[in-house]
Amino acid sequence: MKKHLFYLSMALVLTLFTACSNSKKGVFTPTSSGRAYELLVVVNLDVWERPAGRALFDVLDSDVPGLPQSERSFRMMYTSPSNYDATLKLLRNIIIVDINKDLYTQPKFKYAKDVYAAPQSILTIQAQDEASFEKFVEENTQVIIDFFTHAEMNRQIAVLKDKHSDYIATKIKSLFDCDVWVPGELTSTKEGKDFFWAGTNAATGDQNFIIYSYPYTDKDTFTKKHFVQMRDSVMKANIPGAREGMYMMTDSLMTDVRPISVQGEYALEARGLWRMKGDFMGGPYVSHTRLDKVNQRIIVSEIFIYSPDKMKRNLVRQMEASLYTLKLPNSKQEGVDIPVNVASKDSK
Repeated sequence: MKKHLFYLSMALVLTLFTACSNSKKGVFTPTSSGRAYELLVVVNLDVWERPAGRALFDVLDSDVPGLPQSERSFRMMYTSPSNYDATLKLLRNIIIVDINKDLYTQPKFKYAKDVYAAPQSILTIQAQDEASFEKFVEENTQVIIDFFTHAEMNRQIAVLKDKHSDYIATKIKSLFDCDVWVPGELTSTKEGKDFFWAGTNAATGDQNFIIYSYPYTDKDTFTKKHFVQMRDSVMKANIPGAREGMYMMTDSLMTDVRPISVQGEYALEARGLWRMKGDFMGGPYVSHTRLDKVNQRIIVSEIFIYSPDKMKRNLVRQMEASLYTLKLPNSKQEGVDIPVNVASKDSK
């Protein structure tokens, strides 16, 4: 139950120091502590128990979409401002609740990176009163979730920059003239007509990456109906099951789509569940559909997971970061970080 939240009381956290030549704070910056998708809320405890705090709790406690079982978006901890000490300031993801009628006339976000440690993301939510705070949080649910989800994915992208599969990157460049970074653990591959798959069969879960293309001829390409039809057609031809008549298909009822920005350009994100027709296999997938303007074709990149009886949130999000690294032909985009979609950056 939600009442089972615990008040954070951390013991001594081992702080590692790493050289950081680009840091504005000096030569050495502490390494942030905490696990991926773990988050600290700094809030007055009486506010945390009232509707304003419950609104923020409900956002952070929401289920990750597109998974076959319930998994929370984040693992939450909380502390009062008076106990927000030097140890807690080293955590990688922090939300600060700042409600003050003397300082603010309307609610807004402030964000900062690597203030006390690195990598670190701090989001401050400011408001003049609790009612305004509650309304602002409810209206910006997706913004808050995306802020910390993308922060974690950007950390994964930083890892991929140095530890991606050169073989797969070279293959995709030769087949599609696209650049992409996928984990080096994906060692099994398969080619088809305008299709490429890479995957791994690890004990912790089977992670997979797919890319395929087709001509851009239909004005309804960027719709859920068209996406599902094309995906089913491609998977039936390229991802067969163990026996005749088996193939991967899309669970259209459990698929949601939304427009997003990737590398500064429009993309259709689809996430949901796949299953193997004629078998009991299935799992989550995430897909990006993008227009290659140079060649007037559609490029679809996708990750999917097969990990029965195991939690899948981190497996999906780890692989999903690779989708954001995909650069289309003649792309002039510099860098691959997912942008932060909040209003202003804290000058501190």
